[in-house]
Amino acid sequence: MTETFPLQMNKHPNVKAFFDEPTNTFSYVVTDPETKRCAVIDSVLDLDYAAGRLDYGSAKAIVAYVCEHGLTVDWLIETHVHADHMSAAPYIQAQVGGKLGIGERIIVVQETFGKIFNEGSEFQRDGSQFDRLFKDGETYAIGSITAFAIHTPGHTPACMTHVIGDAAFVGDTLFMPDGGTARADFPGGDAHALFRSVKRVLALPDGMRLFMCHD
Repeated sequence: MTETFPLQMNKHPNVKAFFDEPTNTFSYVVTDPETKRCAVIDSVLDLDYAAGRLDYGSAKAIVAYVCEHGLTVDWLIETHVHADHMSAAPYIQAQVGGKLGIGERIIVVQETFGKIFNEGSEFQRDGSQFDRLFKDGETYAIGSITAFAIHTPGHTPACMTHVIGDAAFVGDTLFMPDGGTARADFPGGDAHALFRSVKRVLALPDGMRLFMCHD
């Protein structure tokens, strides 16, 4: 049975990719050309592991693009919690605004890794670090575009695919054709769930553009 989603295949957002070479990660600025309102997806906060030093170069490039093109940031979206980089969303939010959003099952991820790393009670495990916890099928607006989130777990329990007009941002659920799918061996990962999630993504209309998090 085909799932019913609030598809807007007639909406063609502009997508600008930013590639972070150390982590082979793509971040995206997705813009509604009618209103110049946008979302930033999977932004990267660089970390020099050897020096223990944070670097805002990748985030500053996104901020510069937003300002140069006169965009208004509605959302800062994380498709999932990333194991290979930190999120620059709080930094970008402080510079240009926008609401932080992630899948509602982030609380499962926080609980799992809170125990693994022996985090104390000061580490909140209720998703309160975000402005919005998306449920499966929940919609939100980017200018004139009605975007929606699809729960696509497997890589992590909280993974979401975000569909914005004729563009879908799949996070690590899918890689490029020569890379396959994401790994499912992290705590909370599930290969069976990942297989079902891939089927949900591939059930989207043939004209859908897919944007991956990794090269």
